[in-house]
Amino acid sequence: MKKFEANETTSANILTENIERLKALFPEAVTEGKIGFDVLKQLLGGAVDEREEKYGLNWHGKRRARQLALTPSSGTLRPCPEDSVDWDTTQNIVIEGDNLEVLKLLQKSYAGKVKIIDIDPPYNTGKDFVYPDDFQDNIKNYLELTGQVEGGKKISSNTEASGRFHTDWLNMMYPRMKLERNLLREDGVIFVTIDDTEASNLRLAMDDIFGVENFVSSIAWKKRSSPDARDTIGSIHDWILCYVKKAERIKAAIGKMPLSEERINAYSNPDNDPRKDWASVDMTGMTGRATKDQFFSIRLPSGRTIGPPEGRSWGLAEKTFNDLRADNRIWFGKDGDSTPRIKKFLNESDGQVVPSFWDMTDVGSNDEAKKEVNELMGQSDVFDTPKPVRLINRMVEIATKKDTFDIVMDFFAGLGTTGDSVMVQNANDGGNRRYILVQLPEPLDPENKDQKLAANYCDKLGKPRNIAELTKERLRRAGKKIREENPLFAGDLGFRVFKLDTTNIRAWDPDRENLPQTLLDSVEHLKADRSESDVLYELLLKLGLDLCVPMEQKTIAGKTVHSIGVGTLIVCLAPQISREEAEPLALGIVTWHKALAPAGESTVVFRDGAFADDVAKTNLAAILQQHGLENVRSL
Repeated sequence: MKKFEANETTSANILTENIERLKALFPEAVTEGKIGFDVLKQLLGGAVDEREEKYGLNWHGKRRARQLALTPSSGTLRPCPEDSVDWDTTQNIVIEGDNLEVLKLLQKSYAGKVKIIDIDPPYNTGKDFVYPDDFQDNIKNYLELTGQVEGGKKISSNTEASGRFHTDWLNMMYPRMKLERNLLREDGVIFVTIDDTEASNLRLAMDDIFGVENFVSSIAWKKRSSPDARDTIGSIHDWILCYVKKAERIKAAIGKMPLSEERINAYSNPDNDPRKDWASVDMTGMTGRATKDQFFSIRLPSGRTIGPPEGRSWGLAEKTFNDLRADNRIWFGKDGDSTPRIKKFLNESDGQVVPSFWDMTDVGSNDEAKKEVNELMGQSDVFDTPKPVRLINRMVEIATKKDTFDIVMDFFAGLGTTGDSVMVQNANDGGNRRYILVQLPEPLDPENKDQKLAANYCDKLGKPRNIAELTKERLRRAGKKIREENPLFAGDLGFRVFKLDTTNIRAWDPDRENLPQTLLDSVEHLKADRSESDVLYELLLKLGLDLCVPMEQKTIAGKTVHSIGVGTLIVCLAPQISREEAEPLALGIVTWHKALAPAGESTVVFRDGAFADDVAKTNLAAILQQHGLENVRSL
């Protein structure tokens, strides 16, 4: 029975994975486990750029920020059913914690699984909180900043007086964006909302991480109707930077948007075509791109013969034109004497191309967002800068499909607009999209005039004073509102809450003054103040299983045994297993495993300190392995 090694109890080690990929590609560049960079350069030929000065964005701390993304996390996510809605059935997830650590912890379970990431990070206006990441122990840093342990650290804003205004912001964003890219599917897409303060820096940083070839658009979102009278040139828009994971998958990543009412009204049926309403489109093309078979004469119904307009070609070959004409898909005008156009039928439309300008009339404004929140929360100005639901709906609409359980992620969740939007979109089209939201439980100070209303609102709810509590309350109320407005909708309106914390596994931390007691304490590897549920969900993260995977439990030989993922993982965390109990427990697990009949290999996990002696442990493992359960582990 093999114990979990230290490297298995942390999040994915991206650095090690990168090295393994290099070894697989260039084995001759590896000597005694080390990468020979000179050999690697030779194998890559002229692809290595060794110039001191090169194009790109550089700043003080970039190397450390890159390394921070590669450093594994030793934390975990603890389940909180008491804060959740429909815990047993929901597939949605809300996580309280520092998003850098959370993104690391999600790597094994969700790498390559997220369809769309939309984030609204701090704009770096001088009032935004910028996460002061601690390279040595970010979990401890997080617990101190959020007041969960005594540490004395304070959350502060990022002001220009710091002398590192843009640098601090980039150092915060860069490792998070490195990690988010790993979570995207091959046909995944990311939208980042930002204003002019950091838009140019963000664009270059994302070019660095995603590759300039994967840039799609800088979308301008008109967020307000008029500029601030105090401004010289008043900004009425924000930017939404859009990138895809792989440019060659862009058509799968981003689809068309539904036709606007104006577009739909342009369709009619003047010739009483049985295929109903249609609109005509230009049939000509540019001569520079045309082939010989795009220059031909057409005899009109009126009897007149014409060629392409001067300086143009036809936009299709003669055979294609004749096929369309035979199918009554060419329109020559009511008099039959006009330049031909192609008929496009409304019932065959796949939507319209997404424009790079999103007007507030189509996707909402800041004022609309505030009204939504005020009505939902029953109080004004609980949150300063929410985004309108319709804005996120546009992103979700063009980048997901309703019937594929697409995951939508937002790790700067704020007041939870993304979760609200996913539920609204599912209610609108009967979809089954899921969401994963991450929000720092940033403390709210009632003495701070900008936070007073929000802090008082938490007091009214009887909840801790932090932003994550507002996120959860908004989602509870949004789900209830959607259910009331759509009584026939049977979709998922719940969410599971998890909270970032230190690992459930006790680290080896010897007390030099009392080594005998330290050795006794180290016999039990799991922390005494943690529940079985805490340990189970840490196992899901470490073994790369979904946090909403189905679970069930049985009592076997007097011990509680959990089946996770229909037998993919079987766990017994009983504190004591005697010699006499080992055999019936093992045989009971074998019987249950056969009934579950999982598709792939199963892992069986026990508490290492539970066994009365080595005989009990050996006998139990041997019985399981005799019946095909080879992967037996202890924790």
